[in-house]
Amino acid sequence: MVIRPADHGIFASSTGGGAAGAGYFGGGKISAGTKVTTVDRFLFSDDSRTTLGTGLSAGTESLAGMAGTVAGYFGGGTTGSLVDTVDRFLFSDDSRTTLGTGLSVACRSLGAMASTVAGYFGGGYASAGGGAPVDTVDRFLFSDDSRTTLGTGLATATQTLVGMASTVAGYFGGGYASGTVDTVDRFLFSDDSRTTLGTGLSAANQDLGAMASTVAGYFGGGDAGGGTSTVDRFLFSDDSRTTLGTGLSAARSHLAGMASADAGYFGGGYSGPTTTVDRFLFSDDSRTTLGTGLATGTGKLAAMAQNTA
Repeated sequence: MVIRPADHGIFASSTGGGAAGAGYFGGGKISAGTKVTTVDRFLFSDDSRTTLGTGLSAGTESLAGMAGTVAGYFGGGTTGSLVDTVDRFLFSDDSRTTLGTGLSVACRSLGAMASTVAGYFGGGYASAGGGAPVDTVDRFLFSDDSRTTLGTGLATATQTLVGMASTVAGYFGGGYASGTVDTVDRFLFSDDSRTTLGTGLSAANQDLGAMASTVAGYFGGGDAGGGTSTVDRFLFSDDSRTTLGTGLSAARSHLAGMASADAGYFGGGYSGPTTTVDRFLFSDDSRTTLGTGLATGTGKLAAMAQNTA
Protein backbone atom coordinates (compact mmCIF):
# COMPACT_ATOMS: atom_id res chain seq x y z
CA MET A 1 0.00 0.00 0.00
CA VAL A 2 1.32 3.47 -0.90
CA ILE A 3 0.67 6.24 1.61
CA ARG A 4 0.26 9.60 -0.08
CA PRO A 5 1.43 12.44 2.17
CA ALA A 6 -1.04 14.85 0.55
CA ASP A 7 -3.90 12.68 1.79
CA HIS A 8 -2.64 11.37 5.10
CA GLY A 9 0.22 13.53 6.32
CA ILE A 10 3.78 12.39 6.99
CA PHE A 11 4.04 9.04 8.76
CA ALA A 12 6.96 8.25 11.02
CA SER A 13 8.35 4.77 10.61
CA SER A 14 8.00 2.30 13.46
CA THR A 15 11.05 0.75 14.98
CA GLY A 16 9.17 -2.56 15.31
CA GLY A 17 8.77 -4.17 18.69
CA GLY A 18 10.27 -7.58 18.09
CA ALA A 19 7.40 -8.98 20.18
CA ALA A 20 5.79 -12.33 19.45
CA GLY A 21 2.42 -12.74 17.80
CA ALA A 22 0.15 -10.43 15.85
CA GLY A 23 -2.74 -8.02 16.25
CA TYR A 24 -5.87 -7.75 14.13
CA PHE A 25 -8.16 -4.86 13.14
CA GLY A 26 -11.50 -6.11 11.78
CA GLY A 27 -14.71 -4.89 10.22
CA GLY A 28 -15.98 -1.32 10.28
CA LYS A 29 -17.21 1.20 7.76
CA ILE A 30 -15.13 2.72 4.96
CA SER A 31 -15.48 6.15 3.36
CA ALA A 32 -18.12 5.06 0.89
CA GLY A 33 -20.34 4.04 3.82
CA THR A 34 -19.79 0.36 3.06
CA LYS A 35 -19.60 -2.11 5.94
CA VAL A 36 -16.60 -4.37 5.40
CA THR A 37 -15.46 -7.90 6.22
CA THR A 38 -11.78 -6.87 6.11
CA VAL A 39 -9.38 -8.13 8.78
CA ASP A 40 -5.88 -6.58 8.73
CA ARG A 41 -3.12 -8.47 10.56
CA PHE A 42 -0.08 -6.66 11.96
CA LEU A 43 2.95 -8.83 12.74
CA PHE A 44 4.45 -7.47 15.97
CA SER A 45 8.03 -8.45 15.10
CA ASP A 46 8.22 -5.76 12.40
CA ASP A 47 4.74 -4.10 12.30
CA SER A 48 4.17 -5.36 8.75
CA ARG A 49 0.57 -5.63 7.59
CA THR A 50 -1.24 -8.34 5.64
CA THR A 51 -4.96 -8.62 4.95
CA LEU A 52 -6.53 -12.01 5.65
CA GLY A 53 -7.93 -13.92 2.68
CA THR A 54 -10.93 -14.80 4.82
CA GLY A 55 -12.38 -11.86 6.73
CA LEU A 56 -15.48 -11.63 8.88
CA SER A 57 -18.50 -13.78 8.05
CA ALA A 58 -20.41 -10.59 7.05
CA GLY A 59 -19.67 -6.90 6.55
CA THR A 60 -20.09 -5.47 10.05
CA GLU A 61 -19.56 -2.15 11.85
CA SER A 62 -19.74 -1.13 15.53
CA LEU A 63 -18.54 -4.57 16.66
CA ALA A 64 -16.05 -5.50 19.42
CA GLY A 65 -12.98 -7.72 19.62
CA MET A 66 -11.14 -9.72 22.30
CA ALA A 67 -8.74 -12.67 22.38
CA GLY A 68 -7.36 -15.59 24.34
CA THR A 69 -4.06 -17.36 23.85
CA VAL A 70 -5.33 -19.65 21.06
CA ALA A 71 -7.93 -17.61 19.18
CA GLY A 72 -9.40 -14.14 18.77
CA TYR A 73 -13.08 -13.20 18.58
CA PHE A 74 -15.07 -10.42 16.86
CA GLY A 75 -18.64 -10.13 18.15
CA GLY A 76 -21.86 -8.18 17.71
CA GLY A 77 -22.30 -5.04 15.61
CA THR A 78 -24.60 -4.22 12.74
CA THR A 79 -24.69 -5.49 9.16
CA GLY A 80 -27.69 -3.23 8.50
CA SER A 81 -29.47 -5.19 11.23
CA LEU A 82 -28.13 -5.81 14.72
CA VAL A 83 -26.39 -9.18 15.07
CA ASP A 84 -25.42 -11.59 17.85
CA THR A 85 -22.69 -13.20 15.70
CA VAL A 86 -19.29 -14.10 17.16
CA ASP A 87 -16.55 -14.97 14.65
CA ARG A 88 -13.52 -16.90 15.96
CA PHE A 89 -10.07 -16.69 14.33
CA LEU A 90 -7.58 -19.44 15.18
CA PHE A 91 -4.14 -17.84 15.57
CA SER A 92 -2.23 -20.88 14.27
CA ASP A 93 -3.57 -20.43 10.72
CA ASP A 94 -6.00 -17.44 10.86
CA SER A 95 -8.91 -19.69 9.90
CA ARG A 96 -12.38 -18.45 10.83
CA THR A 97 -15.34 -20.25 12.35
CA THR A 98 -18.58 -18.74 13.63
CA LEU A 99 -19.73 -19.83 17.08
CA GLY A 100 -22.94 -21.83 17.27
CA THR A 101 -23.94 -19.76 20.26
CA GLY A 102 -23.46 -16.04 19.79
CA LEU A 103 -24.19 -13.15 22.15
CA SER A 104 -27.21 -13.40 24.46
CA VAL A 105 -28.72 -10.36 22.72
CA ALA A 106 -28.10 -8.88 19.26
CA CYS A 107 -26.40 -5.51 19.77
CA ARG A 108 -23.96 -2.96 18.38
CA SER A 109 -21.59 -0.42 19.96
CA LEU A 110 -20.49 -2.87 22.66
CA GLY A 111 -17.12 -3.35 24.39
CA ALA A 112 -14.95 -6.41 24.93
CA MET A 113 -11.98 -7.58 27.02
CA ALA A 114 -10.46 -10.89 28.12
CA SER A 115 -8.42 -12.85 30.63
CA THR A 116 -6.41 -15.91 29.59
CA VAL A 117 -9.40 -18.06 30.60
CA ALA A 118 -12.45 -16.23 29.23
CA GLY A 119 -13.54 -13.29 27.11
CA TYR A 120 -16.26 -10.78 27.93
CA PHE A 121 -18.58 -8.73 25.69
CA GLY A 122 -20.31 -5.93 27.62
CA GLY A 123 -22.99 -3.30 27.10
CA GLY A 124 -24.08 -2.03 23.70
CA TYR A 125 -27.30 -0.94 22.02
CA ALA A 126 -29.98 -3.61 21.55
CA SER A 127 -33.21 -3.45 19.55
CA ALA A 128 -35.08 -5.65 22.05
CA GLY A 129 -37.49 -3.79 24.33
CA GLY A 130 -37.84 -0.83 22.01
CA GLY A 131 -34.12 -0.19 21.57
CA ALA A 132 -31.85 1.02 24.39
CA PRO A 133 -28.41 0.56 25.92
CA VAL A 134 -27.98 -2.66 27.91
CA ASP A 135 -25.95 -3.60 31.01
CA THR A 136 -25.41 -7.20 29.83
CA VAL A 137 -21.98 -8.83 30.14
CA ASP A 138 -21.58 -12.16 28.32
CA ARG A 139 -18.65 -14.40 29.27
CA PHE A 140 -17.18 -16.93 26.81
CA LEU A 141 -15.05 -19.69 28.31
CA PHE A 142 -12.10 -20.25 25.95
CA SER A 143 -11.79 -23.98 26.69
CA ASP A 144 -15.09 -24.76 24.92
CA ASP A 145 -16.49 -21.36 23.80
CA SER A 146 -19.53 -21.81 26.04
CA ARG A 147 -21.38 -18.63 27.02
CA THR A 148 -22.75 -17.51 30.36
CA THR A 149 -24.20 -14.12 31.24
CA LEU A 150 -22.95 -12.49 34.44
CA GLY A 151 -25.50 -12.04 37.21
CA THR A 152 -24.06 -8.60 37.79
CA GLY A 153 -23.59 -6.67 34.58
CA LEU A 154 -22.37 -3.12 34.09
CA ALA A 155 -23.14 -0.53 36.78
CA THR A 156 -25.34 1.28 34.23
CA ALA A 157 -26.75 0.24 30.86
CA THR A 158 -24.24 1.74 28.42
CA GLN A 159 -23.46 1.77 24.69
CA THR A 160 -20.41 3.04 22.71
CA LEU A 161 -18.10 1.87 25.50
CA VAL A 162 -14.81 -0.02 25.25
CA GLY A 163 -12.88 -2.64 27.22
CA MET A 164 -9.31 -3.61 28.16
CA ALA A 165 -7.77 -5.89 30.78
CA SER A 166 -4.85 -6.67 33.08
CA THR A 167 -3.94 -10.21 34.14
CA VAL A 168 -6.15 -9.76 37.21
CA ALA A 169 -9.17 -7.73 36.10
CA GLY A 170 -11.00 -6.35 33.09
CA TYR A 171 -12.25 -2.80 32.64
CA PHE A 172 -15.17 -1.34 30.66
CA GLY A 173 -14.90 2.44 30.25
CA GLY A 174 -16.74 5.44 28.86
CA GLY A 175 -19.77 5.27 26.59
CA TYR A 176 -23.27 6.68 26.48
CA ALA A 177 -26.01 5.98 29.03
CA SER A 178 -28.51 8.83 29.46
CA GLY A 179 -25.57 11.00 28.41
CA THR A 180 -21.85 10.53 27.76
CA VAL A 181 -20.09 9.06 30.82
CA ASP A 182 -16.60 8.88 32.33
CA THR A 183 -17.37 5.67 34.25
CA VAL A 184 -14.89 2.77 34.42
CA ASP A 185 -16.25 -0.56 35.73
CA ARG A 186 -13.70 -3.14 36.92
CA PHE A 187 -14.41 -6.89 36.88
CA LEU A 188 -12.18 -9.10 39.02
CA PHE A 189 -11.44 -12.26 37.02
CA SER A 190 -11.23 -14.53 40.08
CA ASP A 191 -14.97 -14.20 40.80
CA ASP A 192 -16.33 -11.76 38.14
CA SER A 193 -17.29 -9.28 40.85
CA ARG A 194 -17.72 -5.66 39.73
CA THR A 195 -16.56 -2.42 41.28
CA THR A 196 -16.67 1.07 39.76
CA LEU A 197 -13.46 3.09 39.97
CA GLY A 198 -13.55 6.21 42.13
CA THR A 199 -11.64 8.03 39.39
CA GLY A 200 -12.98 7.50 35.91
CA LEU A 201 -11.81 8.88 32.58
CA SER A 202 -10.38 12.42 32.48
CA ALA A 203 -13.56 13.51 30.66
CA ALA A 204 -16.91 11.98 29.73
CA ASN A 205 -16.21 10.15 26.48
CA GLN A 206 -17.70 7.66 24.02
CA ASP A 207 -16.65 5.90 20.79
CA LEU A 208 -13.08 5.54 22.04
CA GLY A 209 -10.46 2.80 21.81
CA ALA A 210 -8.59 0.85 24.50
CA MET A 211 -5.60 -1.46 24.93
CA ALA A 212 -3.32 -2.61 27.75
CA SER A 213 0.12 -3.78 28.79
CA THR A 214 0.72 -5.99 31.82
CA VAL A 215 1.32 -2.81 33.86
CA ALA A 216 -1.30 -0.32 32.68
CA GLY A 217 -4.37 0.12 30.50
CA TYR A 218 -4.99 2.95 28.04
CA PHE A 219 -8.21 4.59 26.83
CA GLY A 220 -7.60 6.74 23.73
CA GLY A 221 -9.42 9.11 21.40
CA GLY A 222 -13.20 9.18 21.29
CA ASP A 223 -15.99 11.72 21.13
CA ALA A 224 -15.89 13.95 24.21
CA GLY A 225 -18.11 16.64 22.67
CA GLY A 226 -15.99 16.33 19.51
CA GLY A 227 -13.09 14.14 18.43
CA THR A 228 -10.21 14.00 20.92
CA SER A 229 -6.56 12.93 20.91
CA THR A 230 -6.50 12.27 24.67
CA VAL A 231 -4.99 9.05 26.01
CA ASP A 232 -5.75 8.19 29.66
CA ARG A 233 -3.47 5.65 31.38
CA PHE A 234 -4.65 3.55 34.34
CA LEU A 235 -1.91 1.95 36.45
CA PHE A 236 -3.09 -1.55 37.37
CA SER A 237 -1.30 -1.66 40.74
CA ASP A 238 -3.65 0.98 42.21
CA ASP A 239 -6.00 1.97 39.33
CA SER A 240 -4.69 5.54 39.43
CA ARG A 241 -5.15 7.60 36.26
CA THR A 242 -2.75 9.87 34.43
CA THR A 243 -3.17 11.48 31.01
CA LEU A 244 -0.30 11.14 28.55
CA GLY A 245 1.50 14.34 27.60
CA THR A 246 1.52 13.09 24.02
CA GLY A 247 -1.81 11.73 22.89
CA LEU A 248 -2.86 10.40 19.50
CA SER A 249 -1.29 11.88 16.37
CA ALA A 250 -4.68 13.45 15.55
CA ALA A 251 -8.07 13.78 17.24
CA ARG A 252 -10.38 10.94 16.23
CA SER A 253 -13.32 8.85 17.41
CA HIS A 254 -14.70 5.38 16.50
CA LEU A 255 -11.19 3.88 16.57
CA ALA A 256 -9.94 0.55 17.97
CA GLY A 257 -7.01 -0.57 20.11
CA MET A 258 -4.91 -3.72 20.63
CA ALA A 259 -1.47 -4.52 22.04
CA SER A 260 1.60 -6.74 22.01
CA ALA A 261 3.82 -7.36 25.04
CA ASP A 262 5.90 -4.31 24.08
CA ALA A 263 3.55 -1.75 22.55
CA GLY A 264 -0.06 -0.74 22.07
CA TYR A 265 -1.75 0.32 18.84
CA PHE A 266 -4.70 2.64 18.17
CA GLY A 267 -5.98 2.27 14.59
CA GLY A 268 -8.57 3.72 12.24
CA GLY A 269 -11.46 5.94 13.25
CA TYR A 270 -12.96 9.28 12.26
CA SER A 271 -12.44 11.93 11.05
CA GLY A 272 -11.78 10.41 7.73
CA PRO A 273 -12.25 7.49 8.02
CA THR A 274 -8.49 7.13 8.45
CA THR A 275 -5.86 4.45 7.87
CA THR A 276 -3.70 5.79 10.72
CA VAL A 277 -2.23 3.38 13.28
CA ASP A 278 -0.46 5.01 16.24
CA ARG A 279 1.97 2.87 18.24
CA PHE A 280 2.75 3.55 21.91
CA LEU A 281 5.91 1.95 23.31
CA PHE A 282 5.07 0.72 26.82
CA SER A 283 8.57 1.31 28.23
CA ASP A 284 8.19 5.10 28.00
CA ASP A 285 4.74 5.74 26.41
CA SER A 286 6.38 7.36 23.38
CA ARG A 287 4.29 7.47 20.20
CA THR A 288 5.18 6.71 16.59
CA THR A 289 2.82 6.33 13.63
CA LEU A 290 3.23 3.28 11.41
CA GLY A 291 4.46 3.88 7.87
CA THR A 292 1.86 1.40 6.68
CA GLY A 293 -1.53 1.82 8.30
CA LEU A 294 -4.76 -0.02 7.65
CA ALA A 295 -5.43 -1.35 4.15
CA THR A 296 -8.37 1.09 3.82
CA GLY A 297 -9.51 4.11 5.83
CA THR A 298 -11.99 2.61 8.31
CA GLY A 299 -14.06 3.73 11.28
CA LYS A 300 -16.35 1.86 13.69
CA LEU A 301 -13.96 -1.11 13.58
CA ALA A 302 -12.72 -3.49 16.28
CA ALA A 303 -9.36 -4.96 17.24
CA MET A 304 -7.84 -7.84 19.18
CA ALA A 305 -4.44 -9.48 19.70
CA GLN A 306 -3.19 -12.79 21.04
CA ASN A 307 -3.15 -12.83 24.84
CA THR A 308 0.40 -13.73 25.89
CA ALA A 309 -0.04 -12.77 29.59
